[in-house]
Amino acid sequence: MCQERPDAGVDPPGHPDDPDRWRHDTAHVNGVTIHYVSVEPDPAAVEHPTGDAPLVVLLHGFPEFWYAWRHQLDPLADAGFRVVAPDLRGYNRSSAPEGVDSYRPAELVGDVRGLVEHLGYARAAVVGHDWGGLVAWETAIREPDLVSQLVVLNAPHPAVYRRALRRSPEQFARSWYVLAVQVPWLPERLLEAGEYRLVASMLADTTDPEAFTDADVRRYRAAMERSASVSAPLNYYRAAARDTAGRSLRSLVPWARTRDETVRVPTLVIWGERDRALSTDLLDGLESWVPDLRVEVLPSASHWVQADEPEWVTELLLEELA
Repeated sequence: MCQERPDAGVDPPGHPDDPDRWRHDTAHVNGVTIHYVSVEPDPAAVEHPTGDAPLVVLLHGFPEFWYAWRHQLDPLADAGFRVVAPDLRGYNRSSAPEGVDSYRPAELVGDVRGLVEHLGYARAAVVGHDWGGLVAWETAIREPDLVSQLVVLNAPHPAVYRRALRRSPEQFARSWYVLAVQVPWLPERLLEAGEYRLVASMLADTTDPEAFTDADVRRYRAAMERSASVSAPLNYYRAAARDTAGRSLRSLVPWARTRDETVRVPTLVIWGERDRALSTDLLDGLESWVPDLRVEVLPSASHWVQADEPEWVTELLLEELA
């Protein structure tokens, strides 16, 4: 069952400031409805037969929605890619299944596979930021046949993150918010307070004061308010802190520790160096799990790397995906 607010999704999905080529659609996959925005490639840039343009899936983080990729949608499409940016389950116009278990890795990866197959593809380049980056890592680990290329922005590989939490008091302290979210009901009230003022506060933590305009912030707050359940985005963190049986807070990450976590697809990691929550130490030794790895550290960018340095990030994406 999915939680729905009485007013969820009643307003039209388009926005007057958005280009006409940004098409809104939905996919019914993996037991949920996923809303997504797609941009078709520029015909002049496509070297493939009609309908065979490579697919790029862009996954957002918390507290975002598909609009997190506003700067990258058109340039990628103009380069000949079919670009799709979904709202992750529990966000904005996508449905929000009840319960913490609905936000475990297998379900999140299942949504990605379902979306790719819904669009008629066997493989896609998967790009993710923050929680979308964690889903992207998991997809490449669990479903390597589904991922042609992987790009992750400011999201740690699960094995590296576990190691850092054990060895680095600094990174453990930076991860305080993951533990704070485990408290029942209070995080929901804090998130809702002041018409989602916390969303605006989080987005303000950038290196570029113009990274999010006032209009952008209003859209982010409205998208969080529109989400079918205020608990759903927080349940990502709660699922991440439980063991595989869901019985206890045994770790800050959900993935099984005995499996092979090697990523066997070409991978680019883009990292805003001024991320207050995630240290650049999380890049150390990453090649042990990702043999085909390229790392680009952007010294002037914060956690919101694709908003702080949109042109730089777009250039890196185009280089890698080409």
